[in-house]
Amino acid sequence: EQYIFWDETYRAHAPLPVIGVNTIGPTIIQYGTDEQKAELLPKILEGKIFFGVGYTEPSAGTDLASLVTRAERDGDEWVINGRKWWSTNMGHPNVAVTIVMGKTDTEAATHAQQSQIIVPVDTPGFRVERMLSVFGYDEKPIGHAEVVLENVRVPVENLIAGEGRGFEIAQGRLGPGRIHHCMRVIGMAERALELMCARLLSRTA
Repeated sequence: EQYIFWDETYRAHAPLPVIGVNTIGPTIIQYGTDEQKAELLPKILEGKIFFGVGYTEPSAGTDLASLVTRAERDGDEWVINGRKWWSTNMGHPNVAVTIVMGKTDTEAATHAQQSQIIVPVDTPGFRVERMLSVFGYDEKPIGHAEVVLENVRVPVENLIAGEGRGFEIAQGRLGPGRIHHCMRVIGMAERALELMCARLLSRTA
């Protein structure tokens, strides 16, 4: 149903906050706590909140098992330190929250070391270092950025699903997300074909 939705949405050229509806919303539905759902899902549906995504890193690329960003428990807070690379949506002026993936237990099994944490972008220590281009394009007004986190503190309640489940969450959402991108392109292609056919039928030599 979601794939049909995205096909039809882009066929109709409907404006939607893609990251929120395609990635973050389903992540919170599937893995979030009741409190996270109550706080974030209505805002996503109403288009009142935009999200960034902080997975990729300079030293690890897209290999999420090799991340070096650390999130360490300090009382009732997580303290996050690291650097993110090509962080999605960070150029958007309305981005308020990002999901950061980092290691919470370096002694655990390889794919149980990572966790995902909700981080408001106005948290002290969180900064956008610079915007990055993708294939030579800067993708305004959305864009991808290099992000630095220095002693960023967020409540322990911002942890999604549980400690050590970050890799599981990423695999559970990135797979459907890739198909979503395909359906968007198919929808846009269908729209382009329809416009071309309409033009051919209406034009005069």
